[in-house]
Amino acid sequence: MSDDSQQIRALIEGWAAAVHRGDLTEVTAGHADDIVMFDVPPPYEGVRGLAAYRDVWPPFFVWQAQGACFEIEELEVTAGEDVAFAFALLRCGTEEELAERPEVRLRLTLGLRKEEGVWVVAHEHHSFPDLHGPDEQAQAEREVRAVHQHWFDRTAAKG
Repeated sequence: MSDDSQQIRALIEGWAAAVHRGDLTEVTAGHADDIVMFDVPPPYEGVRGLAAYRDVWPPFFVWQAQGACFEIEELEVTAGEDVAFAFALLRCGTEEELAERPEVRLRLTLGLRKEEGVWVVAHEHHSFPDLHGPDEQAQAEREVRAVHQHWFDRTAAKG
C-alpha cells in the first residue's frame, strides 16, 4: 500500500472514530473549505461548504448518543498524485435497527485532493440501500423510467 493510501486510510478511519465519539472538531478536520456532501437526510440538494457541513452533524450526534454505532467494516482507497477516491461500508444504526436488518450497511464514497501536500476530503456521499418491499421498488422504478422517458421525449423534440 502506498504512503498516500495509508495517509488517506488514517484520515478516514480517524474521521469515522470522531463521528462515533461525536467530536465535531475532529469530524470536520481534514475536510476542504469547499466540501460538498450528499447525505441520506435533507437537504437533498447537498451540503456545500465547511460551515454548512459542520451544521449537519449535531443532530446526528444526538441520535447516535442514544446507543447507535458508526463503524467501518470495509474501506478501499485508490490514490493518484493529487486526487483520490475511497469507498467504505459501515455499520450504522441502533442495536434494534441492526438486529432487524443485520445486512444493511451505510455506503460511503469520498473524493479527496491534495492541498499543499495534505489530503483533504472534497466530496462526501452517504447512502443506504433501498429498503422498500418489491411492490414499492417496482413503483419507484416505473416513476424513474417515466422521468427518463419524459427527458428523452423533450430532448428528441428539440432535435
